[in-house]
Amino acid sequence: MSGGLYGELSVIGGSCNPALTQEICDYLRLIPVPVTIKKFANQNIFVQLQQSVRGCDVFLIQPLGQPVNDMVMELLITIDALRRDSAGRITAVVPYYAYGRTDKKDQPRVPITARLLADLITVAGADRFLTIDLHAGQIQGFFTIPTDELTAIYLLCDFIRDAGLAENAIVVSPDIGAVRRARNYAQLLGLPLAIIEKRRRLDGAGTEIHTLIGDVEGRRCILVDDEIDTGGTICQAAEYLKARGGEEVFAVATHAVFSDPAAERLAASPIDQIIVTNTLPVRPETKAQLDDKLVQISVGSLLGETIRRIHQGISVGAMFPQ
Repeated sequence: MSGGLYGELSVIGGSCNPALTQEICDYLRLIPVPVTIKKFANQNIFVQLQQSVRGCDVFLIQPLGQPVNDMVMELLITIDALRRDSAGRITAVVPYYAYGRTDKKDQPRVPITARLLADLITVAGADRFLTIDLHAGQIQGFFTIPTDELTAIYLLCDFIRDAGLAENAIVVSPDIGAVRRARNYAQLLGLPLAIIEKRRRLDGAGTEIHTLIGDVEGRRCILVDDEIDTGGTICQAAEYLKARGGEEVFAVATHAVFSDPAAERLAASPIDQIIVTNTLPVRPETKAQLDDKLVQISVGSLLGETIRRIHQGISVGAMFPQ
């Protein structure tokens, strides 16, 4: 695709989510840049581009999924390879940003790893950063390069409406930290909002639900969060909502991290359906365990259109309702 400010458009994919890379390339009608990625016997990662991207406007697709540290190193090494091949501009497209939970110093003598990772991506040579639904909005400020944070909320709300799930429904935040996100869903769907107040136990051994703000009795509950990791929070919230009279429970999240034992917990939970996007790949065994409970919404077109706009110097914000 020509017409860009930084040379010809090129897309390259890391090893984390090749299916998503292909969806983006299909949208843009491009063939991804071939790349060799392998690991030596000593666990060092090796990356080699199979064609030159000199002077090109390169978009590197690499969510930071599992194994997360391998994916981080692969991202950094590939950025370095692109820079040393004299790419015109390098945009790191990281649909899922790992280490996003460590965005502040909330305990003594701990790091702010979300900031550290932002510095590493910048120092490696990225000129621009593109992501979807960060765990905390302030992470955008950790980058000194131009950053675009997309949101999957409109795709997910469209699915909820089209599937008829908004009828007699209420949006529920599984904890206080997710209230703003849940409020945005409630506003877009025109639904009321309920909040689960969860507190850490005094002995430090996990958390417990303290109270529910709002009335869920006889309603379809739409639990929303940015990601589902081990599934502990969302499953505990679903059980609590059922006990408080919730008719059905639907879990909605952007990122399907699904660390063990998420599959077992979600399969055994009272959640009727789990609605996520494909920012991260879901392992076949996890799909088999969740069976019909799991629905994945594609962000390929969203990222493809955003890449086209960035390449051609067109507003990204114009894609979303103001």
